[in-house]
Amino acid sequence: MSDWLMTLPQYFIPQHILSVIMHKLTQSNISWFKNGFIRFISWKFKVDITEAEQQDITQYSSFNAFFTRELRKGIRPIAVGDGVVASPVDGAISQLGPIVDNAIVQAKGRNYKVDELLAGDILLSERFKHGQFATIYLSPRDYHRIHMPLTGRLKSMSYVPGKLFSVNPRTARAVPKLFARNERVICVFDTDFGEIVLVLVGAIFVGSMQTVWSGQITPPYGKHIQRWDYEGDEAITLEKGQEMGRFNMGSTVVMLLPESMNTFSQEWQAGKKIRLGQALN
Repeated sequence: MSDWLMTLPQYFIPQHILSVIMHKLTQSNISWFKNGFIRFISWKFKVDITEAEQQDITQYSSFNAFFTRELRKGIRPIAVGDGVVASPVDGAISQLGPIVDNAIVQAKGRNYKVDELLAGDILLSERFKHGQFATIYLSPRDYHRIHMPLTGRLKSMSYVPGKLFSVNPRTARAVPKLFARNERVICVFDTDFGEIVLVLVGAIFVGSMQTVWSGQITPPYGKHIQRWDYEGDEAITLEKGQEMGRFNMGSTVVMLLPESMNTFSQEWQAGKKIRLGQALN
């Protein structure tokens, strides 16, 4: 069956209502329910619980606590070196490469514009017109905390309301401008190499998105773009490899890098698995 036909029902289901229900279910602390849910997902998606700091699933207070579990110390070494960009997440590379004519590759034959991803912020998108992008998909089996690819000072965060299509590879091939249509959180950082952007893209059944400086952003789901600027005492600096946010359930991170950064290593191609901390360039 074609990708389009498999994706078609997503246009008609109540995406936000289903995601709210999922959020409530993942927060449940009823022992038999949350333990059963954890066991099922672990089996279904072959989750490697041996990597977790807490390997006894009955000790997690909720399914969400399990899904955003901490990893054992040292299990994800962070690539070192000036200008070396570390992968911000565990996942699979959806696409990566240069930004050409303001366009980001979503899938073969499908592109979208940088300014569309950045909710119409022309000034910000102009700074990446000759930059690079990397899109990494997190499946339900992956570690769901997001870490800094470089040391950076937080400049701004924007919440952009939108759809909640799935972000799996099939949907990325079928839905035009997927990552510019879905709900997302745009985080802009100053680094020694210029500005970088991390875009946390929401999806159906992603119960919540949160950052370390603001806590839970969704739900509730907003109807208007909101922006927060961080200056003076509100400005925070996060070190390379430090946690910056979390997803509940699978989702996607789109990273934008300036022209000044080294190009990505040729070993990284669409579909290849990558782990938090591995060098991208």
